[in-house]
Amino acid sequence: MFKGHYYHTLDTKNRISIPAKMRKSISDAANRTVVLTKGFVSKDLGHCIDLYPKNTFALMEESLAKLNPFVQNNARYIRSILFDAEEQQWDGQYRIIIPQPLLEHARIEKEVLVMGFLHKIELWSPKVYREYEAASPEPMEKISESVMQLYGQQS
Repeated sequence: MFKGHYYHTLDTKNRISIPAKMRKSISDAANRTVVLTKGFVSKDLGHCIDLYPKNTFALMEESLAKLNPFVQNNARYIRSILFDAEEQQWDGQYRIIIPQPLLEHARIEKEVLVMGFLHKIELWSPKVYREYEAASPEPMEKISESVMQLYGQQS
């Protein structure tokens, strides 16, 4: 599981290093390989890039394969996830290249917010993330209360 956040700057080749604490959560089964794809958060508030260990993305692909591709929304979702998906193997300095179409999707220019999100890592433009947080329709206390009530019902 991934948690925490870090700030990085893209180098001249659009690379970032995967933070050491996050690398520890990537299993050997991923073979030093991650898959980058579009992350969808909010039409109005912006998007991010999702980074999955290769073996975790394989499980996601299995789930996508179970969707009926003749249902229009299913097909559209599958296409949107896979269209710009790209495997990257990190180099000796744990760097990966972020493809230009994904940088544009997430509106990342130079600074990158690297955030753990359970089974994946999200890459955000810090500015877009601040806008997303500021525009949240409900205060975190209210959201937390709702989530905890649901969590309590599942116990």
